[in-house]
Amino acid sequence: MLNWANQFNIFCLLDNNHYSSEDASFECMLGVGCARAYTFDGDNDLEALQKFHDQNPSWLFGHLGYNATGNSYIKNKQLDLNFGDGFFFEPETIIKLSLNKIEVLKSNKNAEVLIAEIENTVIFSFEESIYLQIKPVINKAEYIAKISKLKEHIKRGDCYEVNFCQHFAVENAIINPINVYTKLTELSPAPFGALYKLNENFCLCSSPERFLQKKGLQLISQPIKGTSKRDADPFKDAANKNYLTTSTKEKSENVMVVDLVRNDMSMVCKKGSVSVKELFAVYSFPQVHQLISTIKGTLDEGKEFTEAIVACFPMGSMTGAPKKRVMELIEEYEFLSRGLFSGSIGYITPAGDFDFNVVIRSVFYNDNNKKVSFFAGSGITFYSNAEEEYEECMLKANALIKVLTT
Repeated sequence: MLNWANQFNIFCLLDNNHYSSEDASFECMLGVGCARAYTFDGDNDLEALQKFHDQNPSWLFGHLGYNATGNSYIKNKQLDLNFGDGFFFEPETIIKLSLNKIEVLKSNKNAEVLIAEIENTVIFSFEESIYLQIKPVINKAEYIAKISKLKEHIKRGDCYEVNFCQHFAVENAIINPINVYTKLTELSPAPFGALYKLNENFCLCSSPERFLQKKGLQLISQPIKGTSKRDADPFKDAANKNYLTTSTKEKSENVMVVDLVRNDMSMVCKKGSVSVKELFAVYSFPQVHQLISTIKGTLDEGKEFTEAIVACFPMGSMTGAPKKRVMELIEEYEFLSRGLFSGSIGYITPAGDFDFNVVIRSVFYNDNNKKVSFFAGSGITFYSNAEEEYEECMLKANALIKVLTT
């Protein structure tokens, strides 16, 4: 199916990788081709997206870049791969997979003809790069120095927590995005995976985190803060898992983000409706254990769906608190602008419901300049140890490095 989709300039696969959830409505959904589109241009983009949707209510797939809400304190730093601040398209074809059932939600072809066309797609093979040398853009000593400076800001009271990310890149890389995404989901499946192609740019995403979902008037956000590694030894693995529920450092990171999300959601939700459904829940994935909390709220009936996005974006788990100040520090201390990293990929329904992930654990690839890049980060607090934060970044990067080098 993905090889068939790749003949188009634009497609978006949303994939929960068989993770069951009360909030999941499909195993995967694929939007292919572009019937119409809205590209963010920096001029009231979310308001314009609302009008674009309301003029012809339909399924929209696409992304919000880290700067989608047009924060003036984000400067025009160098971008590694430029997906733009935001892009949404109405697909020509939409296919939904759930419980071993294939549904063609939209197509200009008969469903049987379309499925036969997909099954008969000719797969072209080509030489991929081997022995890719993937390195962080800053070395360990530079990373530790930046963490020390950020902790000085925390000690001065400028902020409580800041999510600091480092960048990895390789030039002259020839990869097959379909193959790499398949390897990534085999090695590190996640409930908010996505394979997104926007012309020459690809995002291969294995995200465990939901940014924000809207169903009717219900909003749900599930921020992640707190990470420990998996271990083949079941006793060590259990100890690593238990660490998350007993660590002052990990729990303080998580609760700060929970408070931030509650405050964001309260701006658009009915008074008293925002609550924490789940606090400090430990979820286990193939590479890591994660500390995840779930916050729910009821959207005010007079609010547009894009107002909920504006209130909560960018997500607190990828910024820190207070949001405005830490975004200034992120811009000052990180080497490159984040672009699509720390943004969201997802869908909007004809009724104005939506579901968006957090773009982390993702490989970015440009098929024109043959450049591969990705980011990995962690939350820096007063309790952070720079050496341990560096190791956490490398732990998160390892799965991406492995799929690119094997």
